[in-house]
Amino acid sequence: MIELKKTESPSVSTNSEDMQIGAPLVEVTIEIPRGSFLKRGSTGKLDFISPLPCPFNYGSIPAFIGLDGDLLDAVVLGSRLPLGATVTVHAWGAIRMIDRGLYDDKLICSRSSIPPWKQRLILLYFMIYAKAKSLLNLTRGHKGRNSCEGWHEAESALARATPRPHVDWKGPVTPF
Repeated sequence: MIELKKTESPSVSTNSEDMQIGAPLVEVTIEIPRGSFLKRGSTGKLDFISPLPCPFNYGSIPAFIGLDGDLLDAVVLGSRLPLGATVTVHAWGAIRMIDRGLYDDKLICSRSSIPPWKQRLILLYFMIYAKAKSLLNLTRGHKGRNSCEGWHEAESALARATPRPHVDWKGPVTPF
């Protein structure tokens, strides 16, 4: 069972016990519950309505800012979680995306390790997602390359991210 938490201080744990498991422990806030058609951003604003339901719980790690200037994205595998839930899970990998020319890492999180066959399916989803995002950005008049750069270590995505200062989140610098 994934542990739901109500907490004010998100964190990432890299203590020795968590590292023996093989993945950093992160706190993720759910922005898009699995099965939802509504795509919301880190500020809660509706970005778009998808023609297909989201196959994952999708959210962000409030403790970090990604290279795109928004909160670091995270996918939480497993059963549907409620909008706004905060969960503590292990980050087993990261999908390196480029959206409008900006790196946009997505941590792939779960309570247990992710087998290679499931990693390939997740990667395939994000390759298709990058193509769909290209079309959406084109219709919005947004320039820049979109692509999926593959599966990488979660630690490398966390190392590229910037710890967020303890101030109220105002939203990403780049409008999405």
